[in-house]
Amino acid sequence: MTKEKKLELDQEEQVEIIKKIDERLESFLEDDDTPVDGFTKERKSNASIAPDKFDWDSFETEYVYESEKNVIEDLYSQTLSTVIENEVVEGTVVALNKREVIVNIGYKSEGVLSINEFRYNPELAVGDKVEVYVENAEDKRGQLILSHKKARSLRSWDRVNEAFEKDEIVKGYIKCRTKGGMIVDVFGIEAFLPGSQIDVKPIRDYDIFVNKTMEFKIVKINQEFRNVVVSHKALIEAELEAQKADIIGKLEKGQILEGIVKNITSYGVFVDLGGVDGLIHITDLSWGRINHPEEVVQLDEKINVVILDFDDTKKRIALGLKQLSAHPWDSLDTNLQVGDKVKGKVVVIADYGAFIEIQPGVEGLIHVSEMSWSLHLRSAQDFLSVGNEVEAVILTLDREERKMSLGIKQLKSDPWTDINEKYPVGTKCTATVRNFTNFGVFVELEEGVDGLVHISDLSWTKKIKHPSEFTSVGDSIEVVVLEVDQENRRLSLGHKQLEENPWDVFETIFSNNSVHEGTITAFVDKGATVALPYGVEGYVSQKNLLKEDGTQAKVDEKLEFKVIEFNKTTKRIVLSHTKLFEEPKKEEPRERVSEGDSTQKAVKKLKANLEKTTLGDISELAALKSEMENNESEK
Repeated sequence: MTKEKKLELDQEEQVEIIKKIDERLESFLEDDDTPVDGFTKERKSNASIAPDKFDWDSFETEYVYESEKNVIEDLYSQTLSTVIENEVVEGTVVALNKREVIVNIGYKSEGVLSINEFRYNPELAVGDKVEVYVENAEDKRGQLILSHKKARSLRSWDRVNEAFEKDEIVKGYIKCRTKGGMIVDVFGIEAFLPGSQIDVKPIRDYDIFVNKTMEFKIVKINQEFRNVVVSHKALIEAELEAQKADIIGKLEKGQILEGIVKNITSYGVFVDLGGVDGLIHITDLSWGRINHPEEVVQLDEKINVVILDFDDTKKRIALGLKQLSAHPWDSLDTNLQVGDKVKGKVVVIADYGAFIEIQPGVEGLIHVSEMSWSLHLRSAQDFLSVGNEVEAVILTLDREERKMSLGIKQLKSDPWTDINEKYPVGTKCTATVRNFTNFGVFVELEEGVDGLVHISDLSWTKKIKHPSEFTSVGDSIEVVVLEVDQENRRLSLGHKQLEENPWDVFETIFSNNSVHEGTITAFVDKGATVALPYGVEGYVSQKNLLKEDGTQAKVDEKLEFKVIEFNKTTKRIVLSHTKLFEEPKKEEPRERVSEGDSTQKAVKKLKANLEKTTLGDISELAALKSEMENNESEK
């Protein structure tokens, strides 16, 4: 509106003023000699003169009084509004068509505006009040130039802030689509409408909203950058909340409703129940296993659902689809019982087992322990894969709980049934190392038949601290059956028993007071271990490590040692280096060892043939022992 004081009249007042002017003119045309408001008879008589013969100059100078002229001009001026250029005024739409809008602001002429300036308001009609900006009161053609777009622009920011503060609903024109949403014209300002704020349901096609006028709520304003964010969703959320409360208030568990599939996710389906959404979890879509909900339903599909549960506080509704049909367990063959064989398909597999679908909606679990007679439990993936067709035996069947356990190893005979016939004591066979413990090695003779080789039964000669020093998992090892316990499903095995006990031979070689060369391998508690010939170890105490020059023996040092104790049962040889020079030397035992040619040959033969862990071939040991016994007899 103008800043100067202006006389503004409404249409009724203008009509009254025009009527007064008409009344004065009518009285002027009357024949009465009585002056009417200053008009004389002579003056009125001139009114009957033809217009082309009327003396206008004399009329102006002789008959028209200044006071009367001023009155008429003043009355006429009251019918017009005074406008100031570059100001915003309010006008009335008096006419419009497809291209133009004619607006009356009370001036002597009307303004013509392009219809495009009102594109945001397709409901514009004659009689509507609009704000316009006066660009020019009169151009070269005498035309009033107005702009609605500029008027909106000048007032837009104030109006946007006012609408935001008062939480008003505003109208906006959606101009175009942009990344993540739409651009909306609100009061001439380009506001951003996020895609998530267009509607309460996900919108897949934004283009259908372009060039439409909708109502919005201003939800955010950035004063610094003059950014405006609007929402259409906010307008309908309050109404939806009321609808939700009303719908949820009428819900009952077990109630069947019709809904439309609104959204599909990997974990379930959202269904619109007419103003409130519910979720069908993927497990409640079908009695059988499915990989994705799209296998059962499609977007915008109408479906019947049953109310499983709902939460008044959180407005959550759990729906079910499969519950509308009978449970497949109810149609399971009544004659089916434990021990029967069934066929099915692997639908789910995990480390602990596999689920087999006997018929849609009826599944049984094969635990990994029921897949093989082997005691070495592995992953179920080692035996089965999803999609495999398998035959299994029913182990347990609970129709009330709808649970079934199956087994496939039962299709084969239990290997422990005839274990005594297959592996009697003394049987020699090849086994596979499966795992270690501190006390031995577990080996598998065949699937389902395991045995233990105790650490003491690995070697006759080598002192093994851990089985991993002797063999590795997955290696093959020769064993002999020492004991069979069928009831407890246990086998005691041995490896060293495959050969003769070499300590029977060592008893004659490492006799008391005999002297042998050895290497100190390590210091242990209060002494040291000594590596003797033929892979045998001996023990020497710390005091017996003192050398003749008074120094102490060191690791890896080679010295001669005297045998001071030999125990065949405990496989223990006690040595001493110090006793070689502390006591009188006894040549005879040393001579016997050194001069006995036959014994020396036997020793060399033993050294050449015996391996470090197995001590070689059994026949060689037997021959060596016999030869040494013959030599002793001859002497």
